Amino acid sequence: MSLAVVIGGTRSGKSAHAERLAAATGLPVRYVATAEAADTAATADTAATADTADTAHVATTADDPAMAARIAAHVARRPAAWSTVVAGPALADALLEAEGVCLLLDGLGAWIATALHRAGAFDDASVLPAVGAEVLAEVDRAVATLNAAGAAIVVAEQAGEGVLPADAASRAWVDLLGEATQRFAAAAASVELVVAGWPVSLGGTAAAPGRGTMPDRAALRRHGDRDVRPGDADHAVNVVAGGPPAWLRAALVTALDDDADRYPREEETIAALAALHGRDETEIVPTNGGAEALWLLGPALRPALAACVHPAFTESEAGLRAHGVPVVRVHRDPERGFALDPAAVPAAADLVVVGSPASPSGTLDPASTLLALRRPGRTVVVDEAFMDLVPGEPGSLVREALDDVIVVRSLTKALAVPGLRVGYAVAPRALADRLRAVRPPWSANVLALAALRAATANPEALAALAERAAGEREDLAQRLRAIDGVRVWPGAANFVLVEVEDGPRVVAALRRAAIAVRPAASFPGLSAGHLRITARDPQQNARLAAALADAVAGVPA
Repeated sequence: MSLAVVIGGTRSGKSAHAERLAAATGLPVRYVATAEAADTAATADTAATADTADTAHVATTADDPAMAARIAAHVARRPAAWSTVVAGPALADALLEAEGVCLLLDGLGAWIATALHRAGAFDDASVLPAVGAEVLAEVDRAVATLNAAGAAIVVAEQAGEGVLPADAASRAWVDLLGEATQRFAAAAASVELVVAGWPVSLGGTAAAPGRGTMPDRAALRRHGDRDVRPGDADHAVNVVAGGPPAWLRAALVTALDDDADRYPREEETIAALAALHGRDETEIVPTNGGAEALWLLGPALRPALAACVHPAFTESEAGLRAHGVPVVRVHRDPERGFALDPAAVPAAADLVVVGSPASPSGTLDPASTLLALRRPGRTVVVDEAFMDLVPGEPGSLVREALDDVIVVRSLTKALAVPGLRVGYAVAPRALADRLRAVRPPWSANVLALAALRAATANPEALAALAERAAGEREDLAQRLRAIDGVRVWPGAANFVLVEVEDGPRVVAALRRAAIAVRPAASFPGLSAGHLRITARDPQQNARLAAALADAVAGVPA
């Protein structure tokens, strides 16, 4: 079970934020309502919660037209596919049988106020000790019950920051709400305070539940370089072998001699990239590798709900979650060659991040498929980190001046300079300005800028590198397809995704043979049986294929 607690004051936007978190789980949502309108207490499709006022009385006024209007607004905002139940005195009972479901309880204060009202606490303070004990006992039972849910989100009012209420029952409501919220928070993986519509993380392991469980931050930050030991044949890191070409080395030496003693100036590099892609200079944003451009998306765009297409480079999701953005995962279908289905992206997503070619599947999406992701009010980000390794760059959107599309590029792989962090974003001016506004100063260093300029001046060399990468990949793919027990997916980048029956055993056998490959289980949607294998020259590919065949067959290394 994953539990998120969202707290906030009246009209803070906490309910809307919690609803986005629920949608981001990708699970069916059961809305557990705790406020009741007049004559509708038992009607599921008309019950809802609302941001309550600072006293318990308002939350329980059944004949208040304003309260009824708040409830109606909540009902209208919820997706029709969500189911709704009304929480009665036994709160835990409304949370039962929730395996594979996201429970959204909104809100805790209204349920406590109703409990006090039912007990007559506002007329007879003598009942407060008993009803208070019952409320907290039921809260404990509810927390225990939530362990069976696929995911859960509890919305609670932030009370007690103003003047202490004059009457005993309202003071009890404040005390009980504070204690109950702490008990839910103690079991939560994330706790957020919403202020003026902005969520602020107060702690926990993640900002939002993802696909029923809190995402493993360590898995999102895992990369193939850790799989390579000194002396290993490197089929794990997807950087072109051989190091920087001679023409690039010369450009880097010149930059080191001429520019290292001053702060980076990027105007010349921006002009070269703009000319290369046929874009305006205001649309080019150099970054510290493509990864930084992806990490800028959260603070620059402040999306309400982001959709990350997986399996893919996980830093996109890691960066968004680090900035408190709710993320829903949209999974490519391996049985359809990891094809992208634009219709699978939730309509509520105002940001979509997709890789093309995607890593680790190598899937190259047609431009028409990527363009089908566009919607009014949505920004589409296409990570083209491997596009320069695809001959002719089919499907690239980098030359398309679209007001809602950002393209992220990287030359790290093709130029074999992962230590320099060579990347940039191409975006319409309005979006480019927002990226620049949150980008650290001197983000691209003088060597990275020199590498970008050198690349734009050597298009024939880059085209040759792409042809070489394509040839090496096809050579590797053919060898792997010939091995029984190895499933191979077609791809367009310089690596191949495969599936074997026992991935950890196969990886261990290859390590004993001093060969490193990339276990792909950390990519959302893949399992321990998936491996990403970087293509090298035919001789190295042949050695890898022979060792893999032995490993799959169980032959000792």
